Amino acid sequence: MRKLVVGVLVALSVSAVLLSVFSDQLVVAKPQSKIQFTKTITSSLDPAAGREQFALILAPNKGSLYTGSLTYAASDPVQVIVLHEIARDDSKGQPTWSVDGSTIYSITKLEPPKSADTLEFTGSALGFQSDNPFTVTVSVDGWVRGQPTEVIMQTLDIKERSFSLPQPHVTTTIPMRVGFFEKNSVYYIITDSSNQTVAEKISAHGSDVRFTPKLRWTPASSQDIVYVFTNGVKGEGVYGFQGEVFLSTPAQPEKYSPLRSISFVSWKSGQKAQILDSADEVLKAQKAGRITIANSNITINAPQVVWPGGQLLLKNATQINDAPYDNGQVIEINKDSKKVVFVAHRAWGLDGRAIYYIIPDATPAGPAQAIGVPTVPKLANALAAQVFSDMYQFKNGIKGTGPLGFQQSVLDVITDQSYVPLCRVSIVEWKNAKDASVLETVADINNKKSEGSIHVTLARPLSSDYVMNCPLVSNKG
Repeated sequence: MRKLVVGVLVALSVSAVLLSVFSDQLVVAKPQSKIQFTKTITSSLDPAAGREQFALILAPNKGSLYTGSLTYAASDPVQVIVLHEIARDDSKGQPTWSVDGSTIYSITKLEPPKSADTLEFTGSALGFQSDNPFTVTVSVDGWVRGQPTEVIMQTLDIKERSFSLPQPHVTTTIPMRVGFFEKNSVYYIITDSSNQTVAEKISAHGSDVRFTPKLRWTPASSQDIVYVFTNGVKGEGVYGFQGEVFLSTPAQPEKYSPLRSISFVSWKSGQKAQILDSADEVLKAQKAGRITIANSNITINAPQVVWPGGQLLLKNATQINDAPYDNGQVIEINKDSKKVVFVAHRAWGLDGRAIYYIIPDATPAGPAQAIGVPTVPKLANALAAQVFSDMYQFKNGIKGTGPLGFQQSVLDVITDQSYVPLCRVSIVEWKNAKDASVLETVADINNKKSEGSIHVTLARPLSSDYVMNCPLVSNKG
């Protein structure tokens, strides 16, 4: 293995035929500099190692450290190789490599060889190795610390007009909660909260609820009310008392919304608490002077999974990759364990990082029915208040696993407090599909738009804005 890396890197330094510094993706690194690129690379024969093939992705430079995520798809199984700079005294007993005899790198081979994978890395250099010639499409999203002179990659051979990343669609398991609607049970999830205390309280019980402060600015016309109990009968509600009470379900599309404005219900001192399992009972108890209802400015994203007379459409598990966006967005609903398994879709976030999102509901009816989720017209009302994120879907160009059969979507979201789980869909179309390349960030899209290479238009099926409820989730099932 030492012979392999030494031979390859010596060859890299003396042979301009094997390497090229490609101007459009050259990264002149500075301390804490961002590295992002997606390219197709063809391996080179290492003359010092005989038949072995090598492809260098991130070159070693003294005092530099790369960290981030790597996603690749190769024509043959390849081995990921990571170099780590170490002290000379630590080099005994392990494979090492040195550029100048003074800077020493240890060699780590990630087992076993694979044709495709997504992984996190930290090291001083990164590459692929195989016994056979190979072509690999690689996407790097990371940072570099230190003062490397440049990031060098091998000669590119971009002949394929398709691009597929590992794990474009995965499953994610989300705990369900149980509430009430008109004396019947409702099973639902909570993905986001505009209040940090509420988000933390729910997350402490096993749910991954994001603090999303911008949700509080969604207009009342895009929301519905949910009654949350702060005392009374012990139960599984947000505050440890009875379950929440809803005023609508997806069976009432003109009234229903997953965006819920919390109204806090409290039993007055001296009153005997009981389960109130409908909005009518809550209002009767208020009129009788037994409870108080306090409206709040807290909004939660609480899509319903099972409601009286209906539930989210179940997708066949084999369709996760064959038809990921059609005919349903959940593959299992277990009311006994109170868990639901969603299909989570991979996209690129604002800064090019990989993110995963689910789709519990959407509007208008045409796209919502095709996806297999409830139609929620109220979601479109959030657009007037500018409380939404933009999702860019690709109509042509490089074939892939995106919603329209081409590359995956780009969202102008990042996992911080500016994130909003409502996505307004726009369509990206290449003027000349032969010129298409993979676009990973909103900046990439804006640059190509400025160049005149692409058209970007709002998706308006049925003359209505196309809006998805698209909360971000973990990619762990």
